[in-house]
Amino acid sequence: MTQTTVADATPGLGPRKGLRGHPWLTLITVAIGVMMVALDGTIVAIANPAIQKDLGASLADVQWITNAYLLALAVALITAGKLGDRFGHRLIFLIGTTGFALSSGLIALSGSVSTVVGFRVLQGLCGALLMPAALGLLRATFPAHKLNMAIGLWGMVIGASTAGGPIVGGLLVEHVNWQSVFFINVPVGAAALALGMVILKDHRTPSAPKSFDVAGILLLSTAMFCLIWALINATDWQWGSARTLLFLAASLLCFVLFAVWQVKAREPLLPLSLFRSLPLSAGTVLMVLMAFAFIGGLFFVTFYLQNVHGMTPVDSGLHLLPLTAMMIVASPAAGALISRIGPRIPLIVGMLCAAVGCFGLSSLEPGTGTALLSVWFALLGLGFAPVMVGATEVIVGNAPLEHAGVAGGLQQAAMQVGGSLGTAVLGAVVASRVDHLLPREWAAAGLPPVTPDQAAQGADAVQVGVAPVAPNTPPEIAGKITTVAHDTFVSAINTGFTVAGCVALVAALVAVFTKRGRNAGAGAGAAHI
Repeated sequence: MTQTTVADATPGLGPRKGLRGHPWLTLITVAIGVMMVALDGTIVAIANPAIQKDLGASLADVQWITNAYLLALAVALITAGKLGDRFGHRLIFLIGTTGFALSSGLIALSGSVSTVVGFRVLQGLCGALLMPAALGLLRATFPAHKLNMAIGLWGMVIGASTAGGPIVGGLLVEHVNWQSVFFINVPVGAAALALGMVILKDHRTPSAPKSFDVAGILLLSTAMFCLIWALINATDWQWGSARTLLFLAASLLCFVLFAVWQVKAREPLLPLSLFRSLPLSAGTVLMVLMAFAFIGGLFFVTFYLQNVHGMTPVDSGLHLLPLTAMMIVASPAAGALISRIGPRIPLIVGMLCAAVGCFGLSSLEPGTGTALLSVWFALLGLGFAPVMVGATEVIVGNAPLEHAGVAGGLQQAAMQVGGSLGTAVLGAVVASRVDHLLPREWAAAGLPPVTPDQAAQGADAVQVGVAPVAPNTPPEIAGKITTVAHDTFVSAINTGFTVAGCVALVAALVAVFTKRGRNAGAGAGAAHI
């Protein structure tokens, strides 16, 4: 494996010769690998109903197809970044890419839900290896004045893949089968592996870690597991339940013990000295808040489009094209702008645009038209794109090169925690609002009284925009139930989007404390592109 160190790199040798280590080819290679992981975050949701029907799974089983992947991904990200710092980001990227593609193929060949869930855990772990390694390679390959543009294009790929998942998944499930949603990763992974073997170059600094903080890995993994587990199950368990509080308390305790241990460890997993950088700390908080508003808000948009407007998954994906297109256009543009004027102003303006989009969505009605929806979706894309790029550059760029992998893992972990927190908190807000409004709206519509069990089942359905119409219900009554259900759900998500908008405003304040990364040693061997 080819290895260079920053100390060995000598800028000023003239144009680069050969493919190995070429910055833009490196970007293309890692983008192909990252595309698999980002696409998988949303494409599988479209396949879940077909998987449930084909394998005879329960609702809880189907939920675990998603949760197992997210849990493994979130828990392993920072540790995976450390592996890249220790053994080289090239090797870890190639292992992650290979494992992700193989586990995807094994999922497609699975004949039971338990097997699917097991391989989804493996897929999540491999995704965790891949993502920080990709950022570490970009940080080490690109010089400071080109890094923002590279991260902008990287963010464009993530945004387009994430938002395009429902469209691609809908087409594959509708015209092929659910297995094709996973099989598609095999040729993509093979392409990334082949390119990586030829193009990627391993950059390591002389101060790269030589040992592992095993105790730190165990403490941080346990803390992340307990936190994400509590967030995933909070809606079912209730936020004030003993189980939820127990896991949150265990997570807090492990985080405290982890912080204490990191001060004492000879080579800590996550050096706390990183957080002495106010911009890096602000960038991490900003990433959490951005993901809270973005992922948490989009979670309810799909229910609104499909269950209130009656759209197919493909149609709902097409209606999100303004968001996707804006992220594709705005991400590289934001990278170029941040390179010129620094990240602070683009981040502040971006979160303000996102806040306006969220507050716009808080005024939704059951019959809101496509044109107005497109305006709010476009504002979200315009707002979140510079934050995805800028916050990533602030975190990775303000970390020393020898900790680039850990910084990449921190960035991704912050996004996963923020997304899980946003989905859980906004889900609780919507559920509480439905529980409050539904009995009143039901009675006001003159609908017949229901038993407590029927009321609870009806509320569960309305929380995702489904009208709880029983079979053989007279059309007039069914129409009233549908109207009440949709009005209640839309009112509830309006409250949720208001909360998301407020979080976006707080994120805009946090963005004031960001600044351009030092990029110490970044891409020393790539000064001529």
